[in-house]
Amino acid sequence: MAERKTVSVKVFNQTGEEVSKMNLDAHVFNVEPNKQAMFDAVQVYQANLRQATAKTKVRHEVSGGGKKPWRQKGTGRARAGSSRSPIWVGGGTVFGPTGNQNFKLSQNKKEHNLALRSALSTLTKNGLVVVDDMKFEQAKTKDFLAMLKALKIENKVLVVSNDLNDNLLLSAQNINWVKIVSVSNVSVYDLLNVDNLLITKDAVKSLQEALN
Repeated sequence: MAERKTVSVKVFNQTGEEVSKMNLDAHVFNVEPNKQAMFDAVQVYQANLRQATAKTKVRHEVSGGGKKPWRQKGTGRARAGSSRSPIWVGGGTVFGPTGNQNFKLSQNKKEHNLALRSALSTLTKNGLVVVDDMKFEQAKTKDFLAMLKALKIENKVLVVSNDLNDNLLLSAQNINWVKIVSVSNVSVYDLLNVDNLLITKDAVKSLQEALN
């Protein structure tokens, strides 16, 4: 059986020093990006965020209208039976949203994995930063920003780790251009919506196991 191709990347510590190198599985981190698969994955992600709570009232839900507005004949006006009529101002709505809309979409697992590998490969070229670990003795935004500065990360970044401890989460919660997720919650949308991917060695191994 032929040996799997790999991509060598540097591994840094939190102070920005190179501590080792790591071989990434090219099947996960160095594939030819499939734009259609990524487009479909983003559409599914955004569609499934929709709550579909929009609702308008039909004529039987509008208040009032129990009395006939005027007699049937002799007034010179068009006959009318209720002020709830859709042609009246304040009447019911015809063909409006019912509150039961279903915007859910799905993507098969094979295509979704291809989309994830494509998005990861896109970031591997110039936005991937691998760290040996991320540990904070206390929850301080200052410490988290110091780590990003040491790693030369200045733009939007997605942080992926297997260990989402409180100190890590609280240290980054006030930085609006940083998003932290676990390996199981990495989405194509998040990967395409950032300039950098900051990921721990353990998280890299978990991703490779999940996408192989």
